[in-house]
Amino acid sequence: MLLEINPYNPQDRLIKQVVQKLQQGAIICYPTDTGYGIGCDLLNQRAVKALMQLKKRPKNKPFSFMCSGLTHISEYAHVSNTAYRLLKKNLPGPYTFVLPGSKLVPKVMATKQKTVGIRVPDNPISQALITALGNPIVNTSVQLGEDDEPLADPFEIDLAIGNRIDIIIDGGSIYPDPSSVIDLTTDQPEILRVGKGDVSPYR
Repeated sequence: MLLEINPYNPQDRLIKQVVQKLQQGAIICYPTDTGYGIGCDLLNQRAVKALMQLKKRPKNKPFSFMCSGLTHISEYAHVSNTAYRLLKKNLPGPYTFVLPGSKLVPKVMATKQKTVGIRVPDNPISQALITALGNPIVNTSVQLGEDDEPLADPFEIDLAIGNRIDIIIDGGSIYPDPSSVIDLTTDQPEILRVGKGDVSPYR
């Protein structure tokens, strides 16, 4: 199902429609500030397992997830004073921050070290979905195979994987450019991947 939503001013009625599906365990494709992603409600175990099967994801490599803002992050991760300052300065934006997970995070979504990858995307549709759902949304790339080209257009995504997921949100074409990944589990930030976000403050 391809659903067109205004990328600048998402229609409440359509956001509610998608959220209702997420609450029922749907896997959706949605726009972010770093391209299109696929995901589900973080707290729906059945949906998370289905997404892991879809992506052929090993259990020791959990997905990251998206929160609506700093207050939301603090429910699902332990945020030090140093981390808080960096998060406040750079979010929302094209970053994935690695933080120690809280007890609210499902076991399947945390590493053996009990860390999690968290994003706050600078995209009105993503933000509207997370806020309306109230729970974080799992975040992973549209690519199903490691050698697959990342897709920028919702119609191409529909042709490629439309029969394997429940909803594809059309929020316009977005060039895929992965987020920068910063580890904030200690007081010394570590750059794990250089992507779209400026990493110079972390060097």
